[in-house]
Amino acid sequence: METDVCIVGAGPAGLTAAIFAAQKGAQTTVIEGNTTAGRKLLRTGGGRCNLTHCDNVNDLIAAYGPGGRFLRYCLHEFPPRGVMQFFSERGLETEVEKDGCVFPVSGRAADVRDILLAEAKRLGVQFLYDRTAERVSKSSQPFFEVRTLRQTVNAAKVIIATGGVSWPDTGSTGAGYHFARELGHTIIEPRGALVPLLKGERWVADLAGTALENVKISTTLGKKKTTVRGPMLFTQDGIGGPAPLDLSRLIADLLPESAIQISVDMVVGCGEQVLDEKIVRLCAENPRKTMTNILSRFVPRRLAAALCGRLDIGETQPSQLSKQKRRKLVGVLKALPLTITGARPINEAMVTHGGVSTRQIEAKTMQSTICAGLFFAGEVIDVDGPCGGYNLQICWSTGALAGRSAATARPARSHVL
Repeated sequence: METDVCIVGAGPAGLTAAIFAAQKGAQTTVIEGNTTAGRKLLRTGGGRCNLTHCDNVNDLIAAYGPGGRFLRYCLHEFPPRGVMQFFSERGLETEVEKDGCVFPVSGRAADVRDILLAEAKRLGVQFLYDRTAERVSKSSQPFFEVRTLRQTVNAAKVIIATGGVSWPDTGSTGAGYHFARELGHTIIEPRGALVPLLKGERWVADLAGTALENVKISTTLGKKKTTVRGPMLFTQDGIGGPAPLDLSRLIADLLPESAIQISVDMVVGCGEQVLDEKIVRLCAENPRKTMTNILSRFVPRRLAAALCGRLDIGETQPSQLSKQKRRKLVGVLKALPLTITGARPINEAMVTHGGVSTRQIEAKTMQSTICAGLFFAGEVIDVDGPCGGYNLQICWSTGALAGRSAATARPARSHVL
């Protein structure tokens, strides 16, 4: 069969690309290996779908770090407010939470997926389900062949929106990297991002399941101090939760070759001197309580017991606590040292760090700079963001730009450049 635009992948980026291509009048076909669209989308935000993050565009760009420069144009073209308006106009209202995360009021990721599918079908997009793309190649006429075991689609333009390699059971198998590499592109080694981290200290395993609502994790990367904030969870083999997940993407390229030393501030917003004064006051007010009980005012009891145990003051009463040990206790609360030795496997990561090099993608079109008529969208590109809707925003913005550009670009040349 023939089509103007063939999109490989029916995830959030692929569905968005299909809608924006069809809006421009392009005959659009989507190839999807699963029997339904948006399987990974249904898992986002714990099934609630954290659509985006309600920052102004410049703050959003800064949050992506080095990738922000590449994303600047597409984020301005289809910003968070545009995403919220898109869904609102189609009957899905959203709400902004205190931390800036944006969710559908319904709390159902399926509603997001259903709106995308309904809009695509309304615009005449054709879906070919249960057809895994085996190869994407440049041919003489038309311009591309997208081959599956059951049929071949000939297309003037192709958009690769296959995702990365995280959560492979949803269909993210890394096939897009293979297609891109065969067409001459450089692939930055995929690593897990937004993935729990492994620690070197054995004693932390006893804290598995203990959660902290807000921590500040600091480390030094090169000569630069890096800090992330948010909830943290101790796991059987390390740490998880939003703050460690955000850190994972920043140190992905260093692990597991190098161990990373971090410090965890577990009493955020309270300086050492103020914290010391609070402990002194609590000790005076509660002379018969143990230091474990007093410390549990600041951190969960299990953690308080573990920290006091390591300082050998667990059953110590305030009157027996030396000034030196009290200062050590304050220091641990404000800067718990941990050694990060690695990360959980990439198939457990929420997002892939790495992918098609942005140096070979035109930022104002999402078109390949070395293979005319070929476009990229979403997680397959070497850009990623922190927790909180940032990665879905990449899908919406790159997908919209790729779809619109593919529909309006001049016909591709008949050879790989």
